[in-house]
Amino acid sequence: MNAKPRAAADDRIIFRPQDVDLTHSPLRRWIKEETCVLGAFNPGLTRLPNGNLLMMVRVAEALRQPIREDHVLALRWGEGRYHLDRFPRAAINDEDPRQLQLSQHHYKTLVLTSLSWLLPVELSGDGARVRHIHYDRIVAPERSFQEYGVEDARISRIGDTWYMTTCSVSAERHCTTLHVSSNGLDYRLEGVVLDHQNKDMLLFEGKVGGKFMALTRPLGEVYFAYPPESEFLPGPSIQLAQSPDALHWKPLDAPGIRLRRGSQSSIKIGGGTPPILTKEGWLTLYHGVEVRGAVGVYRTFWALLDRDKPSNILRLEDKSPLLEARPELSPELDSVRYISDIVFTTGIVADGEDYLIASGEDDLACRLTRMPKHRFA
Repeated sequence: MNAKPRAAADDRIIFRPQDVDLTHSPLRRWIKEETCVLGAFNPGLTRLPNGNLLMMVRVAEALRQPIREDHVLALRWGEGRYHLDRFPRAAINDEDPRQLQLSQHHYKTLVLTSLSWLLPVELSGDGARVRHIHYDRIVAPERSFQEYGVEDARISRIGDTWYMTTCSVSAERHCTTLHVSSNGLDYRLEGVVLDHQNKDMLLFEGKVGGKFMALTRPLGEVYFAYPPESEFLPGPSIQLAQSPDALHWKPLDAPGIRLRRGSQSSIKIGGGTPPILTKEGWLTLYHGVEVRGAVGVYRTFWALLDRDKPSNILRLEDKSPLLEARPELSPELDSVRYISDIVFTTGIVADGEDYLIASGEDDLACRLTRMPKHRFA
């Protein structure tokens, strides 16, 4: 049995749902129903020119009372404003609290129980405290392909430009979108860069062979079996792609990080932190999911990729997790915790001899972990 990962000396919840002031919500102008912050989590992380850190926090805003006698209300953005849609309660499966599944459609069809937007939260350079919450720089839906929200930012600084990938959700498509900034704080939407279901696109923090490189995680309805004696398992895995301009992407022919027998990732794996270059190679932290309940158990693992040919995996630590959920970090959130056993790591920056690692904890809050660099040697 694998040993439980040792808790880091500096591992804490840095931002919580109650830290969000919903009077600044982009929904306020149109939605009169009472809303709440279901979660403030999965933060992208980068360092700003002033030396401070920036977390781009996903705020999942939900109706306080979405369920009525015969219908359920859901939030949606479209035609330049926010709306409330009504769905028959009898046609809904609500086993997963994060989403509603409509039973009358041939394909699996979902309605989200919240609508997400991104909140820039500035921290001190050492990550010890919140310096400023930039409500004037919220990243909210603005195109038709974002009608159910903007989710899970990952930020990579390449040269003098910050590139932020996000997942945009709508009935039109479930896609990866790109935002770009010249100062790490103000972002403009460039549009869709991956059109298939791909929630975990991470740009390497540096070019490889003069080209942009990214980890991706395409999803599908069908996966084909490996030979019975193979070390690999079928299912969602991490792939690689390259681009001349960060907008037009070609997948690499070689496979990336795949599910392996004997690991704690039995359902799927997906990218976590944008790969950063170390003297050993490209370091990336990723999530692996194990079967348990409706959602599964999310843990953080890590890998080192060759600096010149990232499809070559130099080291893969997928047996013993680097991070696991720690509810003892936030006992004050127990009353609002609606799922558990989830740590979803989304950002990493260097700070002296340590790394600061940002994660979403239980789809609820932002966790910041300080970990020595030698842990990855």
